[in-house]
Amino acid sequence: MTIRVLIADDQEMIRSAFGMILGTQPDMEVVASVGDGESAVAQARRLRPDVCLLDIRMPALDGLEATRLLAGPGVDAPLNVLIATTFDLDEYVYRALQNGACGFLLKDMSPALLVEAVRAASTGTSLISPAITVRLLSKLAPNRQAEPAPHRPLPEPLTDRELDVVRLVANGNTNEEIAAKLYVSVATVKTHLANAQRKLSVRNRVEVAAWAWRTGVVNR
Repeated sequence: MTIRVLIADDQEMIRSAFGMILGTQPDMEVVASVGDGESAVAQARRLRPDVCLLDIRMPALDGLEATRLLAGPGVDAPLNVLIATTFDLDEYVYRALQNGACGFLLKDMSPALLVEAVRAASTGTSLISPAITVRLLSKLAPNRQAEPAPHRPLPEPLTDRELDVVRLVANGNTNEEIAAKLYVSVATVKTHLANAQRKLSVRNRVEVAAWAWRTGVVNR
């Protein structure tokens, strides 16, 4: 199945770069490329792409408001929105996710991360830029000076290798980076991650990372 993508960014160079990266993927097609938020909303409603890749600061309508109109609470048949921005601000991350975005990336990401995020977004799966994930989720880490809170044991404990993968996910590593560090294949990493998600009863890698920081499995 081909993943149909709409790109919205006020910089033509960025639109071209994203278009070239995604256009080389055999399972992706860029169906629209626009320079402002109003056009993004109009084209997205008309074309119904699988993923809307939106910048935040755009003329006419910013990406956060465009996200709310396309994917926010109360929207009939919401679309999958992925934010890509230069501005690494917690306020933007929170607003984007509250407005229905299923991913948040920084524009200095690697092409591999962009492709991975678009594929994840096409299925409604969350993927947040690793640097942002680590910064936000590290705030969930237990206070070292305080008595650690008791944690309910898992019905099916994680294996040592699954814990290795979970720790690396929580520290912002992509599947490719985890595979290189553990000397295994990417397919093996995906299997361990899927098993961890099942045992933790979570939906995606962001929730896996949140569990790791909250329970102290990974430390600052």
